[in-house]
Amino acid sequence: MNLTSAPEQAPGHEAALAAVRNGRTAELPSLLMLLDRTQRRELLVGLKELRADLRAEGWDGWQQRDLMSPALVVAGAGCHTGAAAAAAWIGARDMRRWQQVPVAIMLDVLADRDGQWLGDLAHRLAARASTAEQDYALISELVRLAGCPMPTTDGCVEGWAAAVGTSRAPLALALRRDPHVGTLVPCLFETAEPVRFFGWRCDPDDPHHWPAALAGLAADGIVDRAVLLDGCTARLLRGGKYTQLKPYQAIWQALRPTEEEERERAADWIALTADAPSPVAGYAQQILARLAAAGHLTPGLLAEMSAAVLFRPEKKLVRAQLVLIGKELRRDPAAAPELLPVLGEAFGHPDTDIQERALKLTALHLTDDPALRAELAEQARSLSPAHRARAVEILGQDAAAPAEETAPYREILPPPPAAVPLAPAPGTVAETVELVAAVINSRTTTVEEFERALDGLVRHAHRDRSALAEALRPALAGQWWLGPVRSRRYGGDLAGLAHVAAAVLDAHPTGELPEAFVSWRSDCHHTAFAVARHARVVEAARHIETRPLPFLLATPTGQTGTLDPRVLVERLAAYRGLGEQPAPVDFAQALLRVRRDPAAVPAAAALGTPEGDRLAAWLEEAGEPAAITRRTASAVPYAYGETPAHLVLDTAERTTLLREFPAAFHELAQARKATDRCWDGGEDPDALLIAAWPEDRETLAAWWLPEVTACAVHEGRGGLAALPELAAAGGPAGPALHLAVATGLGARHPEDRLRAVDALLTLAARAELDARRLGGDLGELLNLGTVKPNRLADSLRTAAATGACTTTWAVLAAVLPVPLTGTADPRGTGDLLATAADCVEQSGAASPEPAGLAEAASRPGRSRLVTQASRLRDALRRNAEGPAAGGR
Repeated sequence: MNLTSAPEQAPGHEAALAAVRNGRTAELPSLLMLLDRTQRRELLVGLKELRADLRAEGWDGWQQRDLMSPALVVAGAGCHTGAAAAAAWIGARDMRRWQQVPVAIMLDVLADRDGQWLGDLAHRLAARASTAEQDYALISELVRLAGCPMPTTDGCVEGWAAAVGTSRAPLALALRRDPHVGTLVPCLFETAEPVRFFGWRCDPDDPHHWPAALAGLAADGIVDRAVLLDGCTARLLRGGKYTQLKPYQAIWQALRPTEEEERERAADWIALTADAPSPVAGYAQQILARLAAAGHLTPGLLAEMSAAVLFRPEKKLVRAQLVLIGKELRRDPAAAPELLPVLGEAFGHPDTDIQERALKLTALHLTDDPALRAELAEQARSLSPAHRARAVEILGQDAAAPAEETAPYREILPPPPAAVPLAPAPGTVAETVELVAAVINSRTTTVEEFERALDGLVRHAHRDRSALAEALRPALAGQWWLGPVRSRRYGGDLAGLAHVAAAVLDAHPTGELPEAFVSWRSDCHHTAFAVARHARVVEAARHIETRPLPFLLATPTGQTGTLDPRVLVERLAAYRGLGEQPAPVDFAQALLRVRRDPAAVPAAAALGTPEGDRLAAWLEEAGEPAAITRRTASAVPYAYGETPAHLVLDTAERTTLLREFPAAFHELAQARKATDRCWDGGEDPDALLIAAWPEDRETLAAWWLPEVTACAVHEGRGGLAALPELAAAGGPAGPALHLAVATGLGARHPEDRLRAVDALLTLAARAELDARRLGGDLGELLNLGTVKPNRLADSLRTAAATGACTTTWAVLAAVLPVPLTGTADPRGTGDLLATAADCVEQSGAASPEPAGLAEAASRPGRSRLVTQASRLRDALRRNAEGPAAGGR
């Protein structure tokens, strides 16, 4: 249908419809004014048909949609007689996209409606969560014309905040002029989610930002001050990310609350110190400290606050709370019975420096109360061994380690990843169709889903292609390449499983093939895998159209993509019995997946076929991984700074793949220089890429290393997603994989570091971890600046917390000589030493002292590095002396 083919002028409603088709929105008020009720109903029918045509065009008709949509919205609103129907039409997302409603023209079209109808429309538009914010200008004008109250929905509040904040007048003046300020300001604190625009300008000292502007309204009596204070407090108590809570904290600061106003909300501040994000909790702690200094915080309330704060992991907050407790005990010694038991919470803090501070504070203010001493002695059992002796001196033998802690240490590692077999191919046409439709219609898919769906298509096309096609066509009816119009606009190559399904249905698109659909090449391994994967589905589709295969050789036997060599031998034997010739790409993919088990070589050679001989050779020397070269890349300037020097891995050429494999696999065989992180990584999930070559994790780790490195030296995020799966894949766990894990342990973001820890523990659980090699890599990365000590300490502390103290110490023992004796950045070394001391104390390790430890422990001063070095040295010496000295 040609949507713009109507004549320029036509009688009755046809003239309005022609104006809509040509996007002449400004003409609609005068044209609609000439129509009676019947003509407007007829026009509405035409508008609905036009809207349906635009929908059917999809993204292909975006230019026509952008031209017509404003006029379509305005004309439809003028034709509906009910406010509910008009609101539904105006708010329909398919006609709006990013475009605003032309407010002035819309009001002209609705000028004949009464005030009650306009008010009803305003409130109905405000109730539409998807468009209320975008429609605030229209809603505001409708409210003005109707004289009704302003709606207070979340969308309206968002729209109002954006409108006021972007006005040309200064924010404070715009708020004073706004007729709805008294109604909507309290709503800023009541929306389900924080108002987005509200948080963009939240400096409490800037007069042009929201906090200062609202404080000015409160000072002038335009807005109730108590409403702002209570709203800020309530919003902070609701919780959320600090970026969401920052505006409300800033408003509170801008209001400059009095001591009385702070004291009235003391219970709220105590709650915030327990659960709020660290900056908010710190601000609440400062308020409570002022109240305590003024004598307005009872010992009971301070004890309640301290019990929560001392349990938090942020050392800065805990240290500040210990200072506050110390000041209160000096000011009021009678508070000791209530405050000293709370110090026991700090005895179990992971940071031994905090444990030491709490113990010293206890010693200074301890009373003779035997019940209090017994309670503190019980809590002191959670102190680290470094402070146990001092606790016994202060509190008596009841503070000694419990008997169960003297039992031999037992390393706890996660169970090795189990080999999960792949489910068999779908047995029926119905099951195959259901699985194929799910894979094609899903944005993501697993290895199992893709492989079973592909094998199912091949098997059932071989058995009865017509029956498969009959069942498959209705299940894929919504696919664009089945449409006779749209399929003529695109080339004949489809991506993924759709290519094979189209072959079953004989429904390949008939348009011109896009240039270089799969011929583009780069240094990115994602592209190389995509080329091989596409060649595989193209080959399967071609065989379905010419000579269907009975089944695929390359379908894995495990969910990681691995293929049992005995199963592959059986499949080749079945092909030989059927007189079938293996498809080249399918067989090549099978070789890349097969587990290299020399025990299967005789059975492969006994097949007596060329494929059997190739399999036997692959299981021996032909399948050996290519050599990997390790080098140091120099620091490189870039737009926002400099990429520090880092380690990279280059892979050599795979001659067997180049000589014997189809051309689609030659990109995987090429020598590959390490490059920067790949930003065009393709759409395939990492699991599918790993499943294409699951028995050579060394090569894969070398190719993934640039992405891992980017997460350590830049602000990269998500580049370690594949690392746990690489650790669980097959083949040797050699230098490349260990270097990737080492680099990942220093990633910028905690979620990426956690993936590296998962990979480390997986290797340890499979007895494949070379702790000395990993530690050596980490030492080199610390020297280069690729890995920062504090990030590494966080990763290894996480690993130790799972119960892998012996493993973690083995790595640290190889790492520590570098920061203790070398030129690496010493910042964060104290954290590494603290983690090492924790591991040694827990595991009872009696290893030799790392080089440089004794010298660090004997330095003057009480820095974290010195105290933790002393603690580690003492722990190693205690353990070396045996259980009688406190070791395990």
